[in-house]
Amino acid sequence: MESRNDEAAWIAASLQGSHEAFARLVERYATPVYNLALRMLSSSAEAEDATQEILVRAYTRLASYDPSYKFSTWLFSIANNYCIDLLRRRRAQVVDLDEVAYSLPSSAPGPEHQALDQEQRAAVARAVNQLPVAYRQMTVLRYYLDLSYEEIAQVTGLPVSTIKTRLHRARRQLESLLAAEGALPWTAETRAS
Repeated sequence: MESRNDEAAWIAASLQGSHEAFARLVERYATPVYNLALRMLSSSAEAEDATQEILVRAYTRLASYDPSYKFSTWLFSIANNYCIDLLRRRRAQVVDLDEVAYSLPSSAPGPEHQALDQEQRAAVARAVNQLPVAYRQMTVLRYYLDLSYEEIAQVTGLPVSTIKTRLHRARRQLESLLAAEGALPWTAETRAS
């Protein structure tokens, strides 16, 4: 796997006009950007379009990148802002959950366990999609992209304390939504009352 030094070299070469160098950055980050867009937008078609637009924006704004920060954080902030803009434009649209694909490999021995896992993932996806945009954003950045609080702060421009508060509130809302659906995740089911 390429190192961060390779990444810095690709950025420098891209700034000099090398399309091949930027293609290497696209290879590395297209999937994480797509995953962020999919989790935020809940539509694979919209996520594909958003990914292309985000990468074009990154290319056209590459000169504004500050190398003292991680490139991924800069790129995710572009992706995050673009997805939030799209969500603002379509506030009242209904999301088709059948398009959201969760095909994580399972170590389950049989199809029954896989079916139950699939149902639970679908229930969590439905619950995440019902969260207010600010809470959904924090949930996606923290739990789907596995960003630290500090990285989320860099992406969103919010203080870490606000991020922690929103994540706490998002978890409480998710628990309530899942309880109402009768699909509490394992950790909530085993919590002492």
